Amino acid sequence: MKIASALGLARSVLHYRLNLPKQYRLRLLYSQFVRPGDLAFDVGAHLGDRTWALRALGCRVVAVEPQPLPVRFLEWLYSAASDVALESCALGAGPGTAELLVSSRHPTVSSLSASWVEQASASDEFRTVTWDRQVPVRIDTLDGLIARHGLPAFCKIDVEGFERDVLRGLSQPIPALSFEFLTARHDLTLACLAEAARIAPYRCNIAYGESLRLALPDWRDIGDFQALLRAVPAGIASGDIYLQLPRT
Repeated sequence: MKIASALGLARSVLHYRLNLPKQYRLRLLYSQFVRPGDLAFDVGAHLGDRTWALRALGCRVVAVEPQPLPVRFLEWLYSAASDVALESCALGAGPGTAELLVSSRHPTVSSLSASWVEQASASDEFRTVTWDRQVPVRIDTLDGLIARHGLPAFCKIDVEGFERDVLRGLSQPIPALSFEFLTARHDLTLACLAEAARIAPYRCNIAYGESLRLALPDWRDIGDFQALLRAVPAGIASGDIYLQLPRT
């Protein structure tokens, strides 16, 4: 198990921390949502590539990560950083505890959603992935984070099928946020958009795959955007949806 975890960590370091072209694209993308001095939340921080990008743009960052090994890596990187606060927990609809389903070799797909893991296990995309252990984790909420750290200008959410639950724990508008989507789970994407509509009249855009570029020239309201989701280009398995409050 320790060997598998070490290999998983090494794979993540290569893919996320040493991928400088991706880091450059992240900074270009996030510069549309934050300014120096802003607060940002990185929910599902993993090894902190998004935290790195947001810090480079001058943000103070709250990095949220429940997995023990990535948390230790983040502590090694940022324990002395005054502009990064580490929260070693998961986020959900309400505070409590839960069992995190962990993939030692592929830690980026560890999830709190048993139904998401079950469906992923049956798909070709995840045929080499196994979820081999369970880890008890503390659950907090976005509202709880805001109460402790303040309202962020931007919040990134990437929690492998648990995004809707994270949004359910938010009762006030965040100016801009993003969440991951999978084309195979259109139902979860629509549920996340419904939660966003409950919070505020957000406008939407989309980045396909790992492009880290907004695909639409103009932002759409949630109703129009739902129709667009039915026409995602062939070959796109995932991506990120971006939401921002209407500009006045």
